[in-house]
Amino acid sequence: MTIDQPTASEGEALVSIIMPSHNSARFIDETLQSVIDQTYANWELIVVDDRSADGTADIVARYAQSDDRIFLIHLDQNSGAAVARNTAITAARGRYIAFLDSDDLWHPDKLTRQISFMIHTGCPFTFGSYERINESGEYLGTVIVPPRTNRHRLLKANVIACLTAVYDREYFGRTLMPLIRKGQDYGLWLALLTRLDEARAVPALLGRYRVREQSISSNKFESSVWVWRVYRQIAGLHLTAAVYYFVHYAISGVFVRLRERVRASFKRPQPQD
Repeated sequence: MTIDQPTASEGEALVSIIMPSHNSARFIDETLQSVIDQTYANWELIVVDDRSADGTADIVARYAQSDDRIFLIHLDQNSGAAVARNTAITAARGRYIAFLDSDDLWHPDKLTRQISFMIHTGCPFTFGSYERINESGEYLGTVIVPPRTNRHRLLKANVIACLTAVYDREYFGRTLMPLIRKGQDYGLWLALLTRLDEARAVPALLGRYRVREQSISSNKFESSVWVWRVYRQIAGLHLTAAVYYFVHYAISGVFVRLRERVRASFKRPQPQD
């Protein structure tokens, strides 16, 4: 698929939003609208549909017809999120590469805040805090991330949620995700941080991550298996180092969930949109 050259808004660099989709018809309307509602106008959204069977692609196609910043690419066979995301990254023309899954949501000022932060600080890889919601959109908790992380700390705990990550292609080039079925975003963050001292967090809530009962990340045992594979196969850690970081990963996961349960027991914070 060929994407025509964009018309840039004055003073705004183009942001390419990478979105894999697979059987997300229940949620993708709201996700697409959260992109359209961005106060930052100069973006392109590249949705790569991974052989959905529920009408997801038809929904995206309708949005693409009414907004020329939205593009839909179809995969010939179900290939997984890594292939879908890499297909979109390869087609991207923007300076900044942002990620949003087809069931998650951005706050309206997400891109404005994040790109401004990246320009002001000069940091080419940023992330941020976010809320967790369930399939019905009900608030589950808030994840507050540390102000910065590096490769060593990220190996202990992946604090970078995909919906909050943005990297600068002028600094990193067109960097793709490792071709593994799960944990490919974590693998990419680790790869970026081999070329950068630290990633920095935008001091704001950037969006809402949807926890789905059947999602890959909801299966904690399966996620743990893939984290181990990332350590050994992608990060290239020897056995002792892998065990060291995996223990930290497991412990940090327990504390994160405990903190979220405590926060969720209090009144839901006022939304930013």
